[in-house]
Amino acid sequence: MIHIGEYNILEILRENVPGLFLSDDEGNEILLPNRYVPKEFKIWDKLEVFVYLDNDERLVAVTDRPYITKGDFALLRCNDVTNHGAFLDWGMVKELFCPFKEQAFKMKKGGWYLVHCYLDEETNRLVASSKTNHFLDNKELTVNQFDEVDIIVSHPSEIGMNVIVNKKHLGLIFNDDIFKDLSVGDKLKGIVKKIRPDNKLDISLGQIGYRNIEPNAEAILNELEDNSGYLQLTDKSSPEHIKEALQMSKKSFKKAIGSLYKQRLIIIEDDGIRLTKN
Repeated sequence: MIHIGEYNILEILRENVPGLFLSDDEGNEILLPNRYVPKEFKIWDKLEVFVYLDNDERLVAVTDRPYITKGDFALLRCNDVTNHGAFLDWGMVKELFCPFKEQAFKMKKGGWYLVHCYLDEETNRLVASSKTNHFLDNKELTVNQFDEVDIIVSHPSEIGMNVIVNKKHLGLIFNDDIFKDLSVGDKLKGIVKKIRPDNKLDISLGQIGYRNIEPNAEAILNELEDNSGYLQLTDKSSPEHIKEALQMSKKSFKKAIGSLYKQRLIIIEDDGIRLTKN
């Protein structure tokens, strides 16, 4: 079966005037227009192609790689707004359409918006929606506490930053756990810090508990080496100073320097920490 909005591995069936005709295992055929035909090919070669409807509403295969595929989330730029809706740049010849009913806020030309791409079953077209929460569900979680997860920064709130977890669930990074600049659309790794009784997910950008010591200790060692073996930071330094210098919490910093001190890798002085001499 040929899947719209996804990458398909298809066989070259035959060559014709408009391009190459490709086929799946079930004998379904699709055109790869001439502009996408590789310089060298053989009949029965397999190609990875993306499938969607072109400007003439024809199902076609292309070798372009879009910024977003069906079921995914991405930050896209709005190229134009008409009476029908917004048209987004997703790296393809035909722009991705976002109808007004799928806009969380009215889109404007030149603006950037986090959207979800899905297949409209009525039109068989790929469309976008900035109402991303509609495509997330926390009723049945597929993650556990302390799992490493893929997150996409969604939108800010008064208490933190909402994130999309593994493209399935909604999570939250509380302000106290944010130690680096985050922007909507950022994709990074996180840890499930806590699962609340209502299945709300608390996410951390660092690792939890004892797992947190090693990465932070390594980060401090790297920073010491970059600063001639000395940092003017102690357990009495302000959380803001530690956050600015190391992008970690004061609690994590104290645990890390405690570990380094026990391993005799650093000396803790009155006004800072220093690498021990080898």
